[in-house]
Amino acid sequence: MATPRIGVTSFIFNLLPHLREELLAQYSDAKFNPGELKPSEDWLIDFLKDCDVALIGIEKYTERVISSLPRLKAIACCSVGVDHLDPAVLKRHNIRLGWTAGVNKVSVAELTVSLMINLLRKIHSFNLGLREGTWPKSRMGLHLRGRTVGIHGCGNVGKELVRLLQPFGVKLLACDRVDYADFYREFGVTPVSPEELWKQSEILTLHLPKNQSTMGMYTSAVLDKLRPGCFLVNTARGGIVDETALKERLADGRIAAAAFDVFLPEPPVSETQTALLRLPNFLGTPHIGGSAREAWEAVGRAGIRAISENAVPEPGVYPFD
Repeated sequence: MATPRIGVTSFIFNLLPHLREELLAQYSDAKFNPGELKPSEDWLIDFLKDCDVALIGIEKYTERVISSLPRLKAIACCSVGVDHLDPAVLKRHNIRLGWTAGVNKVSVAELTVSLMINLLRKIHSFNLGLREGTWPKSRMGLHLRGRTVGIHGCGNVGKELVRLLQPFGVKLLACDRVDYADFYREFGVTPVSPEELWKQSEILTLHLPKNQSTMGMYTSAVLDKLRPGCFLVNTARGGIVDETALKERLADGRIAAAAFDVFLPEPPVSETQTALLRLPNFLGTPHIGGSAREAWEAVGRAGIRAISENAVPEPGVYPFD
């Protein structure tokens, strides 16, 4: 079989030239995105018209794009999620998909631990005060050690977080639709229902995928079920938590503090998001969970493997469930 022509739209290979060399060592005829940060449909169609495989980041490949590329046979993903792709479109055109879950799990889990400690020690709030010339009368915070940490979604990132939290002596609760019984026993994790997770967690951290069952899951009614004074961390996906309801509960103290790395939309531009970001007990970061250099290298190499390791996806079947 002839070597496929690869069209690289992912920007990772622009930022990390050594990955470009690794790809060229296997596919010498590959061509790369010259610098288009937000490719349009027209740009994608023109760039990929002579390609067999698209090596992509988080660009959206719509029905129009796919149907305009009759030569295209596969999409290889340099991304952690695949919510930017429609499996029905891919299946209809017999386009194979290559994707590896969890390749940036260490990066996201490390950020999550740092955000927990940041909230507990009020680092963000104190830093804002210092910038305004205020030295706080009270500088008291809380330890992470000994707290009850609830993990909603114990997949790749959730498991890595469990491992990282072992030295802190926390009580670990987990809620997931999959029963990871052996893992839970090995690392001292107690599986609980959503109701028990919300009721018991002093720190609640979200590691859920973005799908129809999770989008909008954390409504105002669910947020009211959280333990009073809970600390909430979201490094999963924007849209899982109702941002307006969160803002109201942070403002009146029902939720002690929150740290979000993800928003809907991104970047945050709505009036609610602007108000949320101004709250002293809210810390926002610009979707940097997977942005460690090592994580980008892992994602890029997973994308290269996905050129040859792929299959036609099935709607309703993981990761499109």
